[in-house]
Amino acid sequence: MTTSISTTDTVTRDALAVLQPGFTGTTAPDWVLRRVDEGLASVALFGRNIRTAEQVTALTAQLRAGREDLLVAIDEEGGDVTRLEVRTGSSFPGNLALGHVDDLGLTRDVARELGRRLAECGVNLNWAPSADVNSNPGNPIIGVRSFGADTELVARHTAAYIEGLQSSGVAACTKHFPGHGDTAIDSHHAMPRIDVDLETLHARELVPFRAAIAAGSKCVMSAHILLPALDPDRPATVSPQILTGLLRQEMGYDGLIVTDAVEMQAIAATYGIEQGSVLAIAAGADALCVGGGLEDDGTVLRLRDALVRAVHSGELAEERLADAAARVRALASWTQAARGTGTASGAAAQEGTAPGSDIGLVAARRAVLVTGSAAPLTTPAYVAAFTSASNIAVGDETPWGVAAELARLVPGTRTGTYSGETEDPAAAVLRAAGDRPLVVVVRDVHRHAWMGEALDALVARRPGTVVVEMGVPQAAPRGALHIATHGAARVCGLAAAEVIVHGTDGRTA
Repeated sequence: MTTSISTTDTVTRDALAVLQPGFTGTTAPDWVLRRVDEGLASVALFGRNIRTAEQVTALTAQLRAGREDLLVAIDEEGGDVTRLEVRTGSSFPGNLALGHVDDLGLTRDVARELGRRLAECGVNLNWAPSADVNSNPGNPIIGVRSFGADTELVARHTAAYIEGLQSSGVAACTKHFPGHGDTAIDSHHAMPRIDVDLETLHARELVPFRAAIAAGSKCVMSAHILLPALDPDRPATVSPQILTGLLRQEMGYDGLIVTDAVEMQAIAATYGIEQGSVLAIAAGADALCVGGGLEDDGTVLRLRDALVRAVHSGELAEERLADAAARVRALASWTQAARGTGTASGAAAQEGTAPGSDIGLVAARRAVLVTGSAAPLTTPAYVAAFTSASNIAVGDETPWGVAAELARLVPGTRTGTYSGETEDPAAAVLRAAGDRPLVVVVRDVHRHAWMGEALDALVARRPGTVVVEMGVPQAAPRGALHIATHGAARVCGLAAAEVIVHGTDGRTA
């Protein structure tokens, strides 16, 4: 139920300005256009809103018809997390692949080209990069989304990514502050907790964020995680000690702070989305991400009215809400100015993107790590994909693997999918493969005991098996040929397929 309030007063417009909601459909619903007219300053695009680049360009133009400075945000990390290419897989490898190559120029070029494509579609805020240090290899939500487990490596590539992305006129949003890498729980489902001391946090988690601030990141996204060393009671998203005390005052960050999605269970199940949103703005957040799961006008009105009521009751200072809204508008002004320089669209951006639009595949090829050897594949293979449940950030719409690319290169190649629910997966694979060459594709085999057991059984029976690891290559290599792609983007699958078809050619580790 919404409060009966004016839709034109300053507080209401400010309350709308701090929301970054999603919606359903590939054209803008009437309710979104109406809220933009009333003060909504941002919208978010998800995979459900996207069909083609041309359609997204038309959508963003429609959204901006009533407000030229509208922020259009997207969660386009590249790699495993893609919205622009949700149905095909990304043309860019993700952070772990870039961190493995460890070429700052390459990271900068990949981010610049990704930013150019976003800008051409009318997107001007990207909820990327992830600056999390993946110090816990069992992390169920970060993994290949991190540049790696080495703090300094993560810091320097975070900075390079920001520089590349923002040179295309797209604002970077560095996440998930103050660091989601040492968690064993996905905050989409519950409240993660990091029990380390202040010294460890400053030496590990916070280092990449300091680098991001120094690189000029226009936005930082908070994490729904509890860090008792910083605040024993409240997770970062709703903690004044963390957002205002640490990020603003101690670290000197003056850009936009946006929350991770407030409908995630770490917030929704603890505070409810209305109270959680009020607490977040009061704590120092400037914008509220919502819409991955709740994408309706009613949600926007609930959050708007909760903020207005909190101001009227004195729970939320009117000045704090006004400051938050002003930061949103300031970022929108920056994106307009950046777009006006000509670096964000057309030939000027393409000219500045070296070595061109194939940079994603170039990077994916460089990220491949080969162990062992094998002759070129000359006859159709059988590809067994070992799958587990996708985390929510990645989603289950985006295809991954090597089967499609391998079938294109070697027609007649067949594939099958196996999970932990499959009875005796090794035996099932062998029956289906027959005498075909065997390729097994896995993702984070170190996190799934059944995968490791099935792989061992397969390799024992078929020593010539090729294994492709498309997650974090934490487990020891198995198979005659082991290919670690450091991510499951479409271009990573293509790079692995090329190795299989052409043979190792001396490319062993």
